[in-house]
Amino acid sequence: MEDFVTWANGEAGARELAHEVIPPDPHGKIDTERFRRSLAWHLARQPGGLVALAIQYGYLRTSVSVGYAARSRDGIHDLLDVETARATIDTVADLNADLEDGICISGPAARRAIKAAATAPQYTGNIVTARQARQIVANPHLAVYDNPNTLLMCAYKRDKALCHRGIRDTPSLDRCLPTCANIARTDRHAADLRRRAAVLDRRAAHVPGPLGERLHSNADRLRDLADANHHTRVPVQDGTV
Repeated sequence: MEDFVTWANGEAGARELAHEVIPPDPHGKIDTERFRRSLAWHLARQPGGLVALAIQYGYLRTSVSVGYAARSRDGIHDLLDVETARATIDTVADLNADLEDGICISGPAARRAIKAAATAPQYTGNIVTARQARQIVANPHLAVYDNPNTLLMCAYKRDKALCHRGIRDTPSLDRCLPTCANIARTDRHAADLRRRAAVLDRRAAHVPGPLGERLHSNADRLRDLADANHHTRVPVQDGTV
């Protein structure tokens, strides 16, 4: 890890990229144990993170240090559970804050998302142990996942999921389908849909006719989704129904 930091800083200096230099860590030496925690943090907060875990940890198990590679898989799994639980709490806490600020939500799973958000205050600010993390991850009422790639939120229920049929306790966020009953969208998602539609329209002006038409069509679809959010928003108090 220290060699990597030295190499990265050398590259940054050679290219006059002072803002890319990795500074000395105030918490001490960067070692493989801390790297595992960083790895778990990032994996828990991105779609497809579990796939990355399987690939990266399979490699690191044999390629980093003896002390690291000798650890059981339970070690990284405990870390991943903790970071997944923290990411879950962050998601419902952010949603709760948005709803309190007047942001509205729509979609077939809107009421479930509102209920999950209402539980956020009891979890935020608490230190999460591996045991607590497993309980949080296993709690179906907290199964809310933000998916920035598809501009939606998944309030996951296994029996309603279209990304896979009743075989997993977590969604496949890279396989979201627009007709899924687990979808919810906030006003923030709707605004992002309109921004993405505008980008597609601008791109359409610079490509041949059929491709431009397809981009315009996709932009119209995104605007329709944003309009649907506006017309079908659920009042926050309805989340208790």
